[in-house]
Amino acid sequence: MNNLIWYLIAAAGGGGAAGYFGRIYLAKREKDQSAQKQKELLLQAKDEALKIKEEAKKEEERLRGDLQELEKSLRRREEMIDRRLESVDIEKEKVVEREKEINLIKNEINEVKKKQQETLEKIASIKKEEARELLLAAVEKEYKDDLIKKIKEQKEIAKEEAQNIAREILSTVIQRLASEHTAETTTMAVSLPSDEMKGRIIGREGRNIQVFEKETGTDLIIDDTPDTVVISAFDPIRRNVAKVALEKLIADGRIHPTRIEELVKKAREEIGVQIKEAGEQAAYEVGVAGLHPDLLKILGRLKFRTSYGQNVLQHSIEAAHIAGMLASELGADVNLVKKAALLHDIGKAVDHDIPGPHHHISVDIAKKYGLSEDINHAIIAHHDDVEAKTVEAIIVKAADAISGSRPGARRETLESYVKRLEELENIANTFAGVEKSYAIQAGREVRIIVKPEDIDDLEAIKLSKNIAKKIEDDLQYPGTIKVNVIRETRAIEFAK
Repeated sequence: MNNLIWYLIAAAGGGGAAGYFGRIYLAKREKDQSAQKQKELLLQAKDEALKIKEEAKKEEERLRGDLQELEKSLRRREEMIDRRLESVDIEKEKVVEREKEINLIKNEINEVKKKQQETLEKIASIKKEEARELLLAAVEKEYKDDLIKKIKEQKEIAKEEAQNIAREILSTVIQRLASEHTAETTTMAVSLPSDEMKGRIIGREGRNIQVFEKETGTDLIIDDTPDTVVISAFDPIRRNVAKVALEKLIADGRIHPTRIEELVKKAREEIGVQIKEAGEQAAYEVGVAGLHPDLLKILGRLKFRTSYGQNVLQHSIEAAHIAGMLASELGADVNLVKKAALLHDIGKAVDHDIPGPHHHISVDIAKKYGLSEDINHAIIAHHDDVEAKTVEAIIVKAADAISGSRPGARRETLESYVKRLEELENIANTFAGVEKSYAIQAGREVRIIVKPEDIDDLEAIKLSKNIAKKIEDDLQYPGTIKVNVIRETRAIEFAK
């Protein structure tokens, strides 16, 4: 039993020793294999490094060759640029020398010219300016008649052609337009159901009529005219408000100060609605869209505004129609001229509240509501203080003149009419050589008779232009004025 135990112990110890030595052997073997692999990897790395080194050396040699070629090329270019610079310097020196030679030649020529001029002045005993004036005078004297004849021929030809074209266009436009005759009035009559109503309108101790006149800003004229009361005021809007309010009072029958104040307020509201509708209707009638609502309200106020007896809103509508037709005939912007012509007098709606000429007020209003520069220019240029620079502006100006100067459009007071005729004749009489002057055709023409011994044919042409220019500068007038200068020479002899 003891022997068996010893055997087992011996066997176990031998197995452990064998295992130990086996592990040592395996570890040594693995270590040798690892070292072998490291040597192989090291050899491979050295081979790769040699290859990379050789490739880098080859690339270095290639780049060095390229750099040498580039250096040679740059050197050749530098040599070429140096040669060109040298040639440019040489040419520059030649140009400078040539310029000096030219300046010397110019100076010599000027000296020779000056000496010749001095010699000629000594020979002729006159200066250069005097010789020039004598030459021009001689030429003018020799060819004066031919010059006058040629000027007249060209003027007549141009005038005839312009008149034919203008006549054709205007006749086409006017045939397409028909407008009513107008007349200015500052009163309105209101019919009463009976004369007994006059007393009620006046009220006790005149209270009713005083309140009515104060609220409306008008004068109420109650006289012996049967069944009629007259409203008088220069402001058309006030007249219409008073008329509407009075008609409402008559229809209501209750006439006392409180009721008068209520109905005048309602009448103002109704007139405000009419103003708005009038502006919208005018824009619709002309065919202009896109205007600001507040601009249409201002435009509608022109319904109650007159100028020389012509209703300003109707004049604006008429001018817009004429401008549109002229633009279509001439190939201009129809929509632009219609807008400008419709709004050209809009400043008259507020000119009592804002100082300044109405066309300046009109363009300020147009700018406020964002209209284009072309429209603004056409509006402000329809009077002569600003020159019309576009075709559309000229068309608007012509349309305004046509609408204002057509027969029956406006009427002037006798005093202003006579004053304008006298001013025309006085302007003509201020020029030297004028013998007599006559304003005819209702101030549309002024005929001037000149002294033939003082004014020749050429001076007569100049005189007509000068008089026309002074009339344009000094007078305000609708339409155009024809200046007709007449020079007449009579030779009289008696046969005996």
